[in-house]
Amino acid sequence: MAHAVVTDTPAPAGATAARPRSGLLPWAVRHSGWLGPIAVAVFAGLLRFWDLDHPNAFVFDETYYPKDAWSLLRQGYEGVWPDSANSEILAVPQSVPLTPAPEFIAHPPLGKWVIAVGEWAFGLHPFGWRVMVALLGTVTVLMLARIGRRLFSSTLLGCTAALLMAVDGLHFVMSRVGLLDGVVMFFVLAAFGCLLVDRDHTRGLLRAARAEGGRAGDEVRLGVRPWRLAAGVLLGAACATKWNGVQILAAFGLLTVLWDQAGRRWAGAYRPWRSMLRRDAVPAFLSMVGVAAVVYVSSWGGWFLTGGGFDRQWADGRAGLSPPRTPVVDIPLPQVSMSWVPESLRSWWHYQAQMYDFNTGLSTPHTYQSNPWSWLVQGRPVSMYWQQVPEGQQGCTAPGGCASQILALGTPVLWWTACFALLYVLWRWFFRRDWRSGAVLAGVAGIYLPWFGYQERTIFSFYMVVLVPFLCLAVAQMLGALLGPPGCSVERRRYGGIAAGVIVLAIVGCFAFFYPLYTAEVIPMSDWQDRMWFTSWI
Repeated sequence: MAHAVVTDTPAPAGATAARPRSGLLPWAVRHSGWLGPIAVAVFAGLLRFWDLDHPNAFVFDETYYPKDAWSLLRQGYEGVWPDSANSEILAVPQSVPLTPAPEFIAHPPLGKWVIAVGEWAFGLHPFGWRVMVALLGTVTVLMLARIGRRLFSSTLLGCTAALLMAVDGLHFVMSRVGLLDGVVMFFVLAAFGCLLVDRDHTRGLLRAARAEGGRAGDEVRLGVRPWRLAAGVLLGAACATKWNGVQILAAFGLLTVLWDQAGRRWAGAYRPWRSMLRRDAVPAFLSMVGVAAVVYVSSWGGWFLTGGGFDRQWADGRAGLSPPRTPVVDIPLPQVSMSWVPESLRSWWHYQAQMYDFNTGLSTPHTYQSNPWSWLVQGRPVSMYWQQVPEGQQGCTAPGGCASQILALGTPVLWWTACFALLYVLWRWFFRRDWRSGAVLAGVAGIYLPWFGYQERTIFSFYMVVLVPFLCLAVAQMLGALLGPPGCSVERRRYGGIAAGVIVLAIVGCFAFFYPLYTAEVIPMSDWQDRMWFTSWI
């Protein structure tokens, strides 16, 4: 990247290696590639784990997923909960009874299994069902710092992107609630990082072909690519958490084969497109889509291994398959006998068809639903928890009473800055052919754009927590341009550094201002009103 701040510059050829200096500061400088990201991750972890069990109540859709997770943990499938467990504040012993009747669940089980790990370790209470999501949210900050460092060849920009995500309100809130979207975000970001490592490794293999010249770029075989296989596993896990992972899988699959084509062209291939299609396309499909499909089916292991799951016995006595009520194409499909397919697989397919119908046809009005056009500017955040506190209760001393709220609002200054950063990144990719900008835009396209196809569906802005890492990378890239290239004048770097620092401080200050609305802190009603900048936030 032309405007990145490179902090790890190799020594010039032929230079005499200087004797490494001893002491704490030189050691810290040598290991800044890990110390910086770890420091930012520790800061993010302290924020996310502090008072994690508050409020002691189900927050928004926590009324579903922690119960499903507990049911999976105890019986292998999601069961119907008794009414006594549906109270606002859950205070039930480990022996809480579960109704053996199965319940229809609209999302795959893997994300709930992740939540179940925390419940297994800490029990069925708020800390137990939030701890794993908080841990994954903290790890994503560490991953983003390392990903940004690799992407921009700059520890400073990598840590800046991670710091921005650490103080993003939407990422912060979604790391502290037992919902599935934070889990999806973890798998997607980890897959993106694996694809970056795979790109670097394959460029190393292609470098020898480039040096050889001729048709070597067309003929070189890249062999087994473990990092791309890992990306397939992680994207399969994202799909096995929520189905929006499928669109991201498609975007990242296209990205990796385009990188292969560009790599072969860089290595001197005469026909890079044909070479990519002959040598890379099929292995990429198997590594990404094939592996993801195996992971997705495997995530239903509890449903297959038990007999009580929803529709588990649907195929008994039936010979065919069940098409979705909302077909992908408007063509009548004949009913063909599929008795040779095991009944468990046909029952599972029927269940998937019902999930597809539900997820594509959900249009029940909701107070906090919103349109994707408003998401980048945070036009309609979701209130996940609200309590009006009278004076004299819960420490409220304000004459007009107090408010306690959890608002899934991205830090406004960060998101508004990201709108300009995306325009800059788009310009860099289109006019400068910057592959780093293209990588960021691929994540944005796979995560954000597909939602415009669901204008009539009931959808919410907090789905965009998966987008937050890519917005932070875009902002970090723009800040790198403000700082200027390493060879520019001292004055240019000084003013660029001041401008970039002001933006970062403004984002941190904005997060601190809205912090009470992210943590259900009891604040005077007047203070709450001061933070309602727009009526659409109420």
